[in-house]
Amino acid sequence: MERVVGELGVSERRACRVLSQHRSTQRKIPRRPDDEAVLTAEIIDLASRYGRYGYRRVTALLRRSGWRVNRKRVARIWRREGLKVPSKQPKRGRLWFNDGSCIRLRPEHPNHVWSYDFVADRTHEGKAYRMLCVIDEFTREALAIRVARRLRATDVIDALSDLFILRGVPAYIRSDNGPEFVAQGLRDWIEAVGAKTAYIEPGSPWENGYCESFNGKLRDELLNGEIFYTLKEAQTVIEAWRRHYNTIRPHSSLGYRPPAPEVLTSARPTAQPRPAPAGALALELKHVLN
Repeated sequence: MERVVGELGVSERRACRVLSQHRSTQRKIPRRPDDEAVLTAEIIDLASRYGRYGYRRVTALLRRSGWRVNRKRVARIWRREGLKVPSKQPKRGRLWFNDGSCIRLRPEHPNHVWSYDFVADRTHEGKAYRMLCVIDEFTREALAIRVARRLRATDVIDALSDLFILRGVPAYIRSDNGPEFVAQGLRDWIEAVGAKTAYIEPGSPWENGYCESFNGKLRDELLNGEIFYTLKEAQTVIEAWRRHYNTIRPHSSLGYRPPAPEVLTSARPTAQPRPAPAGALALELKHVLN
């Protein structure tokens, strides 16, 4: 622009007026903010530690650790650094019974609908173990993950009884038609304590969508990236991840807030003091940078 103006013998003011450009476009030197390098390093570090988190969830973590940052700025840095999370299969929008009636049981408040399911995996030597995952569908909180080599109907009753004492009895408990869940002893016990069972249609796991979604996150964010050499190691690491999921991990359906932040958890009268999460899951408070 300056060379063209010099060759034509006209002033910069007149050239900008003819071209309908503001004069600042010819004078302002683009520059990055002073904290760009620090923020970029922080984003890369979070993306490395939580490989299945997208830029929106990383933005929530940055804000919680003290950064005043716009989501668009994080997205720009995310694209510039080539960070990417593989796309997932979209969820189904409507759930239907075989007779065409739509399922209307939806959680309306905490302790309204719980759901539980099993997840299977193997330790390093090839021995199988199972995880009983129990969640509150309204709050999205992972209430418990019971890990053992074998889990029977009596183990399900034992896990639920502990939760009923701490959390109270829910109105409904949703599950598939696995033999542990349809056992007559378990059904009679659930009815005796005042809850109701809500079984999904056989062969329709999407009807238990909340728990299936949680199981997918558990496998995607933890099990697929860990090798457990002993059952005790699996129990310890999985329990640490459950606490991280409840108190730190941003949840998209909750406005990128965790299901049970540590402040609320410590305020519960029935809650017991919890140890700090594992070092790999801890977030250090950073200074506020503009």
